[in-house]
Amino acid sequence: MSQRSGQEDPERYLFVDRAVVYNPATQADWTAKKLVWIPSERHGFEAASIREERGDEVVVELAENGKKAVVNKDDIQKMNPPKFSKVEDMAELTCLNEASVLHNLKDRYYSGLIYTYSGLFCVVINPYKNLPIYSENIIEMYRGKKRHEMPPHIYAISESAYRCMLQDREDQSILCTGESGAGKTENTKKVIQYLAHVASSHKGRKDHIPPESPKPVKLQAQNPVSGPLFYGELERQLLQANPILESFGNAKTVKNDNSSRFGKFIRINFDVTGYIVGANIETYLLEKSRAIRQAKDERTFHVFYQLLAGAGEHLKSDLLLEGFNNYRFLSNGNIPIPGQQDKDNFQETMEAMHIMSFSHEEILAMLKVVSSVLQFGNIVFKKERNTDQASMPENTAAQKLCHLLGMNVMEFTRAILSPRIKVGRDYVQKAQTKEQADFAVEALAKATYERLFRWLVHRINKALDRTKRQGASFIGILDIAGFEIFQLNSFEQMCINYTNEKLQQLFNHTMFILEQEEYQREGIEWSFIDFGLDLQPCIDLIERPANPPGVLALLDEECWFPKATDKTFVDKLSQEQGTHTKFQKPRQLKDKADFCIIHYAGKVDYKADEWLMKNMDPLNDNVATLLHQSTDKFVAELWKDEIQTIQRASFYDNVTSLDEPAVDRIVGLDQVAGMNETAFGATYKTKKGMFRTVGQLYKESLTKLMATLRNTNPNFVRCIIPNHEKRAGKLEPHLVLDQLRCNGVLEGIRICRQGFPNRIIFQEFRQRYEILTPNAIPKGFMDGKQACERMIRALELDPNLFRIGQSKIFFRTGVLAHLEEERDLKITDIIIYFQSVCRGYLARKAFAKKQQQLSALKVLQRNCAAYLKLRHWQWWRLFTKVKPLLQVTRQEEEMQAKDEELIKVKERQLKVENEMVEMERKHQQLLEEKNILAEQLQAETELFAEAEEMRARLAAKKQELEEILHDLESRVEEEEERNQSLQNEKKKMQSHIQDLEEQLDEEEAARQKLQLEKVTAEAKIKKMEEDILLLEDQNSKFLKEKKLLEDRIGEMTSQLTEEEEKAKNLGKVKNKQEMMMVDLEERLKKEEKTRQELEKAKRKLDAETTDLQDQIAELQAQIEELKIQLAKKEEELQAALARSDEEAAQKNNALKQVRELQAQLAELQEDLESEKMSRSKAEKLKRDLSEELEALKTELEDTLDTTAAQQELRTKREQEVAELKKAIDEETKNHEAQIQDMRQRHATALEELSEQLDQAKRFKANLEKNKQSLESDNKEMACEVKGLQQAKTESEHKRKKLESQLQEFMARATEGERAKGELAERSHKLQTELDNVSALLEEAEKKGIKLAKDAGSLESQLQDTQELLTEETRQKLNLSSRIRQLEEEKNTLLEQQEEDEEARRNLEKQLQTLQAQLFETKKKLDEDVGTMEGLEEVKRKLQKDMELTSQRLEEKAMAMDKMEKTKNRLQQELDDLMVDLDHQRQIVSNLEKKQKKFDQMLAEEKTVSARYAEERDRAEAEAREKETKALSMARALEEALEAKEELERFNKQLRTEMEDLMSSKDDVGKNVHELEKSKRTLEQQVEEMRTQLEELEDELQATEDAKLRLEVNMQAMKAQFDRDLQARDEQGEEKKRALVKQVREMEAELEDERKQRALAVAAKKKLEMDLNELEGQIEAANKGRDEAIKQLRKLQAQMKDYQRELEEARASRDEIFAQSKENEKKLKGLEAEILQLQEDHAASERARRHAEQERDELADEISNSASGKSSLLDEKRRLEARIAQLEEELEEEQGNMELLNDRFRKTTMQVDTLNTELAGERSAAQKSENARQQMERQNKELKAKLGELEGAVKSKFKASISALEAKILQLEEQLEQEAKERAAANKIVRRTEKKLKEVVMQVEDERRHADQYKEQMEKANSRMKQLKRQLEEAEEEATRANASRRKLQRELDDATEASEGLTREVNSLKNRLRRGGPVSSFSSSGRSGRRNLNLDGASVDLSDDDADSRAGDLNETQASNAE
Repeated sequence: MSQRSGQEDPERYLFVDRAVVYNPATQADWTAKKLVWIPSERHGFEAASIREERGDEVVVELAENGKKAVVNKDDIQKMNPPKFSKVEDMAELTCLNEASVLHNLKDRYYSGLIYTYSGLFCVVINPYKNLPIYSENIIEMYRGKKRHEMPPHIYAISESAYRCMLQDREDQSILCTGESGAGKTENTKKVIQYLAHVASSHKGRKDHIPPESPKPVKLQAQNPVSGPLFYGELERQLLQANPILESFGNAKTVKNDNSSRFGKFIRINFDVTGYIVGANIETYLLEKSRAIRQAKDERTFHVFYQLLAGAGEHLKSDLLLEGFNNYRFLSNGNIPIPGQQDKDNFQETMEAMHIMSFSHEEILAMLKVVSSVLQFGNIVFKKERNTDQASMPENTAAQKLCHLLGMNVMEFTRAILSPRIKVGRDYVQKAQTKEQADFAVEALAKATYERLFRWLVHRINKALDRTKRQGASFIGILDIAGFEIFQLNSFEQMCINYTNEKLQQLFNHTMFILEQEEYQREGIEWSFIDFGLDLQPCIDLIERPANPPGVLALLDEECWFPKATDKTFVDKLSQEQGTHTKFQKPRQLKDKADFCIIHYAGKVDYKADEWLMKNMDPLNDNVATLLHQSTDKFVAELWKDEIQTIQRASFYDNVTSLDEPAVDRIVGLDQVAGMNETAFGATYKTKKGMFRTVGQLYKESLTKLMATLRNTNPNFVRCIIPNHEKRAGKLEPHLVLDQLRCNGVLEGIRICRQGFPNRIIFQEFRQRYEILTPNAIPKGFMDGKQACERMIRALELDPNLFRIGQSKIFFRTGVLAHLEEERDLKITDIIIYFQSVCRGYLARKAFAKKQQQLSALKVLQRNCAAYLKLRHWQWWRLFTKVKPLLQVTRQEEEMQAKDEELIKVKERQLKVENEMVEMERKHQQLLEEKNILAEQLQAETELFAEAEEMRARLAAKKQELEEILHDLESRVEEEEERNQSLQNEKKKMQSHIQDLEEQLDEEEAARQKLQLEKVTAEAKIKKMEEDILLLEDQNSKFLKEKKLLEDRIGEMTSQLTEEEEKAKNLGKVKNKQEMMMVDLEERLKKEEKTRQELEKAKRKLDAETTDLQDQIAELQAQIEELKIQLAKKEEELQAALARSDEEAAQKNNALKQVRELQAQLAELQEDLESEKMSRSKAEKLKRDLSEELEALKTELEDTLDTTAAQQELRTKREQEVAELKKAIDEETKNHEAQIQDMRQRHATALEELSEQLDQAKRFKANLEKNKQSLESDNKEMACEVKGLQQAKTESEHKRKKLESQLQEFMARATEGERAKGELAERSHKLQTELDNVSALLEEAEKKGIKLAKDAGSLESQLQDTQELLTEETRQKLNLSSRIRQLEEEKNTLLEQQEEDEEARRNLEKQLQTLQAQLFETKKKLDEDVGTMEGLEEVKRKLQKDMELTSQRLEEKAMAMDKMEKTKNRLQQELDDLMVDLDHQRQIVSNLEKKQKKFDQMLAEEKTVSARYAEERDRAEAEAREKETKALSMARALEEALEAKEELERFNKQLRTEMEDLMSSKDDVGKNVHELEKSKRTLEQQVEEMRTQLEELEDELQATEDAKLRLEVNMQAMKAQFDRDLQARDEQGEEKKRALVKQVREMEAELEDERKQRALAVAAKKKLEMDLNELEGQIEAANKGRDEAIKQLRKLQAQMKDYQRELEEARASRDEIFAQSKENEKKLKGLEAEILQLQEDHAASERARRHAEQERDELADEISNSASGKSSLLDEKRRLEARIAQLEEELEEEQGNMELLNDRFRKTTMQVDTLNTELAGERSAAQKSENARQQMERQNKELKAKLGELEGAVKSKFKASISALEAKILQLEEQLEQEAKERAAANKIVRRTEKKLKEVVMQVEDERRHADQYKEQMEKANSRMKQLKRQLEEAEEEATRANASRRKLQRELDDATEASEGLTREVNSLKNRLRRGGPVSSFSSSGRSGRRNLNLDGASVDLSDDDADSRAGDLNETQASNAE
């Protein structure tokens, strides 16, 4: 059955063999036979060919056996052409029907192709064998490919979902549905495998090979030969989650060895780059009942068998495991699965758990729970003798269970046998029966296993969720059971079918959206239909919460009532939903089903047994509390949510009904996480204390699932099971058809057929069907769309059958098949014509030959006869000898020869002349080509010359750059030598520093303490300042929010006033309605009074009739008994007859089969003989054709000689052209080679320069490091010398200063706290205002809700009034009918009175003859038997009549359908005719538009020429502006250079001042450290200024170069512009000529179109005539239909009458049966009644008198009633007029209500938007606060780091440096020299870099120019655009230059300000040095003024002292950072 996939080619199972599909023989067979599909019981559908049509029936010949059959026309389905066989997407089928879909799937399945598309669906048929189409190679083959590029596969679906997710950033979902065993789970595994391979983030790692998932073979097993797939940790875990879920959630069923008994939704999360970042699994409807009982040949969940088979001895003893047969819950013992070992699977499950990082304790706890579930089943209860109470005789199983679950045995047994129940407020112990105890144990086992499964899923999700946040997007895979229709369906099937109904609605909706998008994209007009709405009634029937409530709502409602049963639920359902279109009651009492729902897949019968129990799922409270209090933590965790606060459904009193009124919710099903209860209407809002039913929870989880699916882009996979035998290669058609219907594939096809499902690209349509319209398309090029339009016009297709889009042509179903038929007929006609011509030619040739032979034979015969006569005659001999000597005989031969030569010469001359003409034409063409080539050559030479100039410039620039490079290299070498000397000196210095560091340690400790204190104080100050700033920001935000809220409050108040006005209007309306109600109620009361009076009279008459009926009833009872006996005998007879009929039918079938086989044999023999005949004919034809071929070859050789000369001439011309082309190609190649050489040289030069630059940068970095180290040494020495001398004085001074700073900080802190308090108060106020606003909003919402409720109540009142009115009218009608009945009854009573008088007379006679009657009654009984038989005959007749009427009804219904079809067809034809009319009108209007367009074209051409002239003027003006800008730039450059020289002078002055300060260092040693710091900062600033100046110079040079470039470009542009203008003028003239030609052509077309218009008018008249005729036909058809409807109604009425009679007959039969029993008793009492009859006689005389009185009264009443009747009629008319008025008022009120509803919706929308904005504002405020806190934390961390860095730097400073001062001075001088040299080197490097950039820019510009010149040759329009662009770029460069100039000016200003500040500081330093104060703190100045200090863009107002101290600290930190 299964083959080794390693030897097979996987492409055989993916790709279709197209050679078989496009077989011309099959195509011809299809067209010739007119093949169609007809229904078949065995094959579903069979192929047949139509032979003849007989009205509505068709005679058909079966293709398989040639039998003929008669079929109804409507049952026939069209067959697709062979072109569409094995098509990959069934939506492309031209004939979309069930038969075609089934045939396509069957063909593909038998070919090994299991995947097929059907529109959005991917249909998969289970192959039941391993296929080699799931290997890594196949995955790679599908990776990155689009869906239509590859054959159908689950990988293609996965790939398209993955790519859509990445590209569109839209979540995806893949929905796999199907029956059990169809392959859903396997396909989901393949999807996960594909995504894990494609989206794995560990592609490179090959550490792990994931083990194969342990599973029974279900669908396509993975290819055994496929290579190992390597994944990362997360991907491995994702793949291993499946085996765990399969072992705990899958089981063996009859259909499937590995059936998933739960639905799952696997959600795989991906990050932005497309890698898997996590996953989540949600499960639905676990079949937990399987854990306690299984059907025959089925197993429970795999984990039970795996545990019992695979557990070791130690584990078995721990888990108290026993043998398979010892457990009651394993119903069928150990049933092995073929090809699977439970032991191996157990080990693999354990490995999967370890990979999922399950701990050993968790695994052991889970297995304990599994073992405990089995132990639940071993607990045995018995019934006690005297009572119904249950007892547990043996508790060993209970002990084992309690040991496993950690419970007390005694408490457990008590909880099971006598649980505590809450009665009122007290708890009472109640004994349980055996049934209740068994039910409790089973419920606990199910709940335990379900909780374990839910915990397992949660644990897997925890392992798979790698990130706290969700991924960027996800792909969800839904694996859920498909639609199920069994004979009887239960609650589970209803839930599954409800799910599938919702999923089908989702599919219909998505298909509708895609179709809509396609039609809009193609611009097709189509009335859109949302097919998702088709399913809404059925969904409402199931899920509707109220008005009327659906199935689930009614089920929940019944669960509340204690005495409710399944029967009451069914009754209530049929009462509420009896009239629903999708709901049906059982037709017969014998039906097993309780009710029926009509789903999209068909009618489903449901049996409501145990629905209430299944919905409530009750559980024992006492055991649940014990389990929660378990000593085992795992068990307690499983049951922790079921105690104290949760009440549950109880089952203590009765297993089938719930007597406990305090039912609350189900144990074990309230754990569905995150369910939103408010989403399901008011009835489903579960408050605290309400119990949750299974249906409710399932509905919530389903709505959540549907919400996620609606937010995704769905992909649909439909799995199909081919047979129930699990055999490969077998397909049962009816089974597959049912699944296609259930899966919604046929529903999808139905939707397709509504639109235009067949789409063809224009080119393909033209290529395939142009043969049908040979002369429609003219020669030459034509657009595809125009060509198709012409073809369709020629084909004369109905406009309703096609639509023409932008790129495709759309057809309705069946149109392409019709076109294919016509095409095949056309091809066959052509071939037949070709064959006839060939045969005629051959026949004529043969005939001519035979004629020549005949004439020759006659001549021969004549000559022979003459010769025989003359041979002996002497004169003849002489004649024969003389004749050859005469020349006269040869003249004729010579003349014939000359004539032949003349003819040949003439033919040659004609050929030569033709050749001459052709050669001249070719010569002219070549001359034109030569001229064009010459022009191109000239253009190329010009371009080449320009390129040469460019090359020369580049070469010159290159030489300059090389010279600069040599200079740089020499300088670099000098720098290296200096660097080495500096490094030697550095080593010496480091040795000195190490000695000095030891001395510094002691002094540094005290200094560090002070420094730390200082840092903390500064940190506090900064914190306070930041807090103040943040508070101010918050304050401003709050003020803005306040304003916004005030605006919103204003809006809300205005809305409120509007709502109040609306409410007033509604109140007025309500008052009016109430007045109306009062009037109607008064009238009702009057009517009721009259009705009561009539009823009294009726009761009197009824009492009299009942007495008479009782007597009749007694006699009928006897008759009934006899009838029953008769019926039994008849049933036996019928059974015997039925058996004989069956045997006869079997015999006839056998005989039929024998005859069929004989007929088939005879047909096959005939076919053989015909085949032989046809073969011999074909061979003859072959020989004839070969002879003709040889003859044709000879003719061809003759013609070839003549064309040889032409070919030689052509070859010479071609050689010349080729030489010219070669020359051009060589020139272009040389040009390109030169450009490439230039590029290579530039690239090498650039690389060399970049390397040199990198080296220079490295040297520079080394030098900077050396400089920094030397500077740090210098600073350390200076600091430590001064620090040792004045440490004490500084510390004291700093302490005082810090104290003062602390006081200031404290003051600021108090101010900050005050500000904070004020802000808090403001925020509190704002919060109160917010609360007020929210309260107002809530009030507004409440008012809105109230208004809505009022509106609803008014509507309900209106409805009630309408219903009352209708009831009144009904009552009036009933009263009138009742009056008639009373009159009839009166007449009957009068007759009865007369009969009574006669009876009274006869009574006396009867008294005497009673004894005789006793004997006669027995005789009457015998007669009754005869009457019974008569009744039976009547019954049979009635049944026959019923059958006849039903047949007639069906026939009438059929006739009605046909009438409707004909009507529809006529309607379509009418529509089509109307469309044609519109089309003709459009054509006329289009022609008029074309004329107008032509006039517009002329005007546009004139405007274009004027525009070009304006553009030329503009370009010249812009060029002048550019020149002026360049001059202004040059002036700006000169000014910048002057500013630079001034700055350099200022710099020199600063240097001299610095040197003076350094010289004063010896005098004042204290301030050396601070002076050095300031000096360094100044030097840094000076260096920065230099670099800025250098950059400015470079930028100025760049601007100059740009200016030069612009000038060059401008000149080139002018030249180009002139050329373009000339070309434009020429083109303009050419266009004018062309336009004149077009005008003439258009005039000719206009005349043609006028003619066509006249023809169209004539056609229109004809069509109007046809229309009138059709209308007449339609009217006749409508009349016929009306008559048919009338007849139908009559028949229906007759049917109802018959049914009533039948029911009455049944009732009478029952009554007779009862009376016959009583008659025997009454016979005995008749003797006693004789005495009473005498008394009755007297009483009857009294009654008679009384009756006479009543008769008189009735006569009076009748006379009164006649007058009352007229008054009633008047009242009726008045009421009808009033009703009409009320209806009008109602309509007005409804209109007002709609307006009010619209306004209310608008207000609610505004409120929602306001709420969302409020929420957004709050979230923004929270975000800002979070950001502030983060900033504070970062600030603290940075400050702490600063402090540590300062400490670390200062710890290195040690000892004094007095001995090293001299060396430091020398090093400083050297450093200054090196710095200058380095600056110079940097300048040169920067210049070279900029020059390089300029060179690169020039090269790129030149390239661009070259490209532009080439493009200008081809397109003149593009040149103008390029000119504009270049001008704009020049303007941008000019603006940039201006911006840079402004920047320079700003920087110069800043530099001057900075230098001024520095001079001030230097002066202050000098003053302080002279005074002799401490410089380190800058605090000696006693100024109390304040100034602003700018630091990092934030200005802070500080005193002078603070500013000085801050500046000093800043300098220190800068120095430390530099170190």
